Amino acid sequence: MSERGSLLLDRRDGVLVITLNRPDRLNAVDAAVSEEMLAVLNELMLDRRTHVVVLTGAGRGFCSGMDIQGGDGPGDAAQQEGRAQRLYGGIAVGGEVTARLREIPQPVIAALHGPVAGMGVSWALACDLRVADPTTRFVVPFTDLGLSGGDCGLSWLLPRLVGPGRAADILYRAKRLSVEEADALGLITERAEEGKDLEAALALAEELLQRSPYGLRRTKELLNASLDAPGLRQQLIAETGIQTVAFFTEDLVEGLSATLAKRRPTFKNR
Repeated sequence: MSERGSLLLDRRDGVLVITLNRPDRLNAVDAAVSEEMLAVLNELMLDRRTHVVVLTGAGRGFCSGMDIQGGDGPGDAAQQEGRAQRLYGGIAVGGEVTARLREIPQPVIAALHGPVAGMGVSWALACDLRVADPTTRFVVPFTDLGLSGGDCGLSWLLPRLVGPGRAADILYRAKRLSVEEADALGLITERAEEGKDLEAALALAEELLQRSPYGLRRTKELLNASLDAPGLRQQLIAETGIQTVAFFTEDLVEGLSATLAKRRPTFKNR
């Protein structure tokens, strides 16, 4: 376990657990947290040893959103820029974290508990899979605060996960969703016992580690591409290239052999 500012990093065999570590603020995100998150995610872009990432929060909640009380940005910037510029910069970096969670090649599992609010909703929905315990509640307060529901990618992510009509209902009415409501909308991958969300997320990560590393990375790449693909034929071209390369890997031979032998494959990412 190591610390990087307000993050805890726990590296295990093939898995990196990132913990937002400001429990006294319910893991509210300030400029420093966003910059630390972005630095870690940038490193993961080229990390061949890490195959799955787990994102969670310390203490009673996953993330209570942007730390409005914590100031607009680092001290040096506060002396050089106006408040509008600092706010814009802080929100923009939070949005970059959302984008990087989608762009890193590793599947990301969110381990959720307690409040998942504001920017925290965007980061949770940017993850590929979400495990939640019974205390989890999604809080989307923007229109009650005089803000828009377009926050760090939320107006792009939510319609793609629940459909445009349900997204409009949630964002316009500043809804709070219980874990049961979020599950019914398809926002939850698995439900865990109270206090067991991280344990369940790690079990899910271990399951993913049994799959082909090439297959996992390329599947995430294709799923991301499909969200912006102009049509089926463009996606077919991308799929065909990736699938053809797979036929030249040692892992495909191992996967086919294991299937015929009715055993679990042992992939070597070769």
